[in-house]
Amino acid sequence: MLLTISHRSESPTTHPATDLGFLLHKHPDRVRHVTLPFGQAHVFWPSASAAEASVALLVDVDPVGMVRRHRGRGEAGTLAQYVNDRPYVTSSFASVALGKLFRTAMAASCAERPDLPAHPLALEVHAPVVPCRGGEDVLRRLFEPLGYAVEAAPLPLDPQIPDWGDSRYLDVTLRAEVRVADLLTHLYVLFPVLDDDKHYWVAPDEIDKLLARGADWLASHPERDLIVRRYLRHRGHLTAEAIRRLTEDEEDDPDALAVDHDAEEAVVEKTISLNEQRLQAVAAAVAESGARTVVDLGCGEGRLLGVLLRDARLTRVAGMDVSHRALETAARRLKLEKMGERQRGRIELFQGSLTYRDARLSGFDAATLIEVIEHLDPPRLDALERVVFGAAACRTIVVTTPNREYNVRWPTLPAGTMRHRDHRFEWTRAELRAWADAVATRHDYQVAYAPIGDDDPEVGPPTQMAVFTR
Repeated sequence: MLLTISHRSESPTTHPATDLGFLLHKHPDRVRHVTLPFGQAHVFWPSASAAEASVALLVDVDPVGMVRRHRGRGEAGTLAQYVNDRPYVTSSFASVALGKLFRTAMAASCAERPDLPAHPLALEVHAPVVPCRGGEDVLRRLFEPLGYAVEAAPLPLDPQIPDWGDSRYLDVTLRAEVRVADLLTHLYVLFPVLDDDKHYWVAPDEIDKLLARGADWLASHPERDLIVRRYLRHRGHLTAEAIRRLTEDEEDDPDALAVDHDAEEAVVEKTISLNEQRLQAVAAAVAESGARTVVDLGCGEGRLLGVLLRDARLTRVAGMDVSHRALETAARRLKLEKMGERQRGRIELFQGSLTYRDARLSGFDAATLIEVIEHLDPPRLDALERVVFGAAACRTIVVTTPNREYNVRWPTLPAGTMRHRDHRFEWTRAELRAWADAVATRHDYQVAYAPIGDDDPEVGPPTQMAVFTR
């Protein structure tokens, strides 16, 4: 993988472009080699003059050597460990190399020229092969708020076969008037975020690395939650802790502290505020059923619970989720500690699984499963059916799930991919009806279907809702 950083000076006599060497602590006349756990990294200067200087980072990843060193662990024997894009793309390997080779530069330290790190330079970064989940739109949302001009060209899957279309890789150029230390920290954090993957296990100390590199800019970034979640490989408890630490100086606002595990779908869907439409449609279905008590199964951070609590006709509102962290976030979002005694008596949160019978689910008039079923492996849907439709057997059960047919309407969603990396499936309208009709027959329910969002005449709505009544 190759990464170049270039600087052109407008005043070569007083501010030569070779100042870049002082800031990076790399002499233009020398080549630096460093051995890393996954291969070799090299720093060299394609050009170095008073008018223009360019430094290159070449990372030579050895995927075969990595497998051999870790033989017997995980999936080391699979073909994917040997045939992959690691040697060619700018990813978390590049971040590790940046941290190793430019650690002092990232700290904005320069003993020989102590005043130099504080001054921004006109810098250009070129990364010819960058994996980017979400395409150019995500790339721009990450870098443009930091002041970068972004150029990106999609790379074809095979230049010899243009009909195959574009790959998920981009040829990226970034330009900005920025301090070198800031540039390096931006690249260090955002390269693995673009890839939405890391080549190593994400442990709790990754939070410290993220905050150390992003302390000056991450908290105010408009895509903060997306960055944190992807950087920490979607590990919910680490994400919640990182955001808590980033926002601990803000006003005590539960919404500011909340972590939305549906944010990836929200990124895709935000242009039509689909999440809000979904919540309102489900709340309306619950109200129309005449229910007085309702439980939200897989309640997450409690967004639907907040909407349901506005309906004074509901005497009992409960939320169940398998994630203890999500329930803690829901409690903050709903401000349980500040609720009056009467309101607090209407709401309860508890931890549980949708695939095991639970006596706490009995006695509710209605149950909701909002964007939940697609997170289960298909073989586990039978267990969910036995628990929700068989044992709990509420009078009304509301289920929403993405409509796969609508995915083609979002240009930011690459063809063939799903809206969230944790989705095990996404159904067409016909597939939802086949499942729901069979469930209704087996458990003596009637089922009706309704669209949520723009009901496209060709591909249907973005979200489909099934309302079971008994």
